[in-house]
Amino acid sequence: MIKNDLFLRALKGETVERPPVWMMRQAGRYLPEFMEIKQKYDFFTRCRTPELASEITVQPIRRYGMDAAILFSDILVIPQAMNIEVQMKPNFGPYLPNPIRTQKDVDSVIVPDVKEALDYVYQAIKQTKEKLNDEVPLIGFAGSPWTILCYCVQGQGSKNFDKAKEFCFTNPVAAHQLLQKITDTTIAYLKEKVKAGVNAVQVFDSWGGMLSPVDYQEFSWQYIQQIIDALKDETPVIAFGKGCWFALDTMAKSGASALGVDWTCSAKNARYLTGGNITLQGNFDPTRLFSPPAEIKKMVHQMINDFGKDKYIVNLGHGILPNIPLENAKAFIDAVKEYKA
Repeated sequence: MIKNDLFLRALKGETVERPPVWMMRQAGRYLPEFMEIKQKYDFFTRCRTPELASEITVQPIRRYGMDAAILFSDILVIPQAMNIEVQMKPNFGPYLPNPIRTQKDVDSVIVPDVKEALDYVYQAIKQTKEKLNDEVPLIGFAGSPWTILCYCVQGQGSKNFDKAKEFCFTNPVAAHQLLQKITDTTIAYLKEKVKAGVNAVQVFDSWGGMLSPVDYQEFSWQYIQQIIDALKDETPVIAFGKGCWFALDTMAKSGASALGVDWTCSAKNARYLTGGNITLQGNFDPTRLFSPPAEIKKMVHQMINDFGKDKYIVNLGHGILPNIPLENAKAFIDAVKEYKA
């Protein structure tokens, strides 16, 4: 049994003495111990080597004692397994030399045997579970099919993913085929993660906010709903759509255990749009971690008061930035632990 099960209890909507806290991208680039590993091994080597991935996952838990760990990995291991080349270029980000632009390209994309193609991830989960020793739960994650499609078609990061949207709007049949292949792979992948030992999963729809509300339902949400339907009886599912406040009412009826909220949606609006019954997670602006520690603590306490201590998981509204001072990250975590209702 997990010794600190605060996160799992919040996902179930139980009454808690204080909300749990973790940070998106907490295993990574703001930590000096991570940077030491980064200097020795390239990005996908870190993802593919269970010893390294598990070590990186537990580093922030050792340093700050968050209430949940999230496996160090990347959303783009999915397209890699699907026969799409993905590189991670230093100071550039993801780069796909052969982006998907035609029906023929979509036809060449495979739905892999995830047990084989992504075995290194499940090994990393097993090693992480040993290191965590049931102290806190472990979260597994995947990108939403739409967010994965964005990279596969655009070929790199983008401010507006115009090529990805153009592909969907000019070639919807091929786009939906690609989205379905990604969805099928993601469901199989997350199920294997649960078997390997993760205690919850999160679906990151980082680029959902690029779509209009109507297009969001067609090209993103229906596929996330398939993932939730397939997983919800096996493990709690958190759905996080950045910039997708307009879909919160739909998301609240999805069967997800919790919904992530970014910093552009207030606690009041998020509670109102979701009907007040579902656990919410978020929504501290990551850039606000540059504020002085005393101010961070004040703002975190205000945020908890705004959301309410129950059915709430304290988190950032997106991933932690690389140059956040360590004492500021500590102030964020400590503020939650010190919270008194």
